[in-house]
Amino acid sequence: MVHYKTNEEIELIRESSLLVAKTLAEVAKIIQPGLMTIKIDQLAEEFIKDNHALPAFKGYQGFAHSLCISVNSQVVHGIPDKYELRDGDIISVDCGVLKNKYYGDSAYTFPVGEVKYEILQLLKVTKECLYKGIENTIVGNKIGDIGFAIQNHAEKNGYSVVRELVGHGIGKQLHESPEVPNYGKKGTGYKLQKGLVIAIEPMINLGKRDIKQGKDGWTITTIDNLPSAHFEHTVAVGEKNVEILSTFEYIENIIKEKS
Repeated sequence: MVHYKTNEEIELIRESSLLVAKTLAEVAKIIQPGLMTIKIDQLAEEFIKDNHALPAFKGYQGFAHSLCISVNSQVVHGIPDKYELRDGDIISVDCGVLKNKYYGDSAYTFPVGEVKYEILQLLKVTKECLYKGIENTIVGNKIGDIGFAIQNHAEKNGYSVVRELVGHGIGKQLHESPEVPNYGKKGTGYKLQKGLVIAIEPMINLGKRDIKQGKDGWTITTIDNLPSAHFEHTVAVGEKNVEILSTFEYIENIIKEKS
């Protein structure tokens, strides 16, 4: 069942989503070669709790951490550990929070130090894919229009789209209906209506689209071991437009300050 949100509920989801954005900005401040990914997770958990919220992922289906941190060929669901970031890495940091009974969810892929041009291009195009999908998230369109826009932009740039993992509805539950694939055909699937709140999250691979699950039961990796990028926003369908409830502005301001 799809749960449509009132304006009041959307504002609560926005509050949670903006806390996610601020948490990811705190992450942006400390990312550098030599930093262990578990340290990033600890900082995020402390920041979320200091802001009177709970990490959405911690304890979710047995996941033990506050962030999913996925390095290089890890697509999503990477487990924070003692891995030390290296110059040239990319890391997807996926964060969710629960505040005032509503969830927010967003992800950003960060370059670490000096990253190869071809990998920076993957990040650029993946983020563009996210916004192409968002542009199509309007009343009267269908879920397939979002997926088509993402897939078309990724593939025309020579990249591939992960099929097995999808975006989702969000609200009082972290994952609600409908599912939001990053591929599809125009005019197919669930019809978008006012009050629908979804998390759109392209996962785009430099090489083949095929993935595998790690022995830890969580980490998803590209089968060819080539890099993957991941960006995510929580958005609300309005009568005439789409509202992005999360933001990358805080993150990118920090990145600019550091550069």
